[in-house]
Amino acid sequence: MNIFVSQLSYGVNDADLNELFAEYGTVNSAKVIMDRETGRSRGFGFVEMADAEGQKAIDELNGAEYDGKVISVSVARPKTENRSGGGFGGGNRNSGYGNRRSY
Repeated sequence: MNIFVSQLSYGVNDADLNELFAEYGTVNSAKVIMDRETGRSRGFGFVEMADAEGQKAIDELNGAEYDGKVISVSVARPKTENRSGGGFGGGNRNSGYGNRRSY
């Protein structure tokens, strides 16, 4: 089971996340997502555990306080291809140059 953990304190690292979830069973992996540019935590992460143990961790930890913040824990949903925003396209077709006047 892949578990999504959000609202993490920026000081929480992979080992902390592993330790927190290890109380509920064997943790296959625990990863805090880091910002590529700053190297700082983005405040969320993912944990992989067996289904029964993972569900118990979700039930017990969702809404719990950890490292001074109330965390949100749920089953991770797959990333969708149909996300809004980002990438190319949208906006002015002429990349901002279409509003120039000719004299």
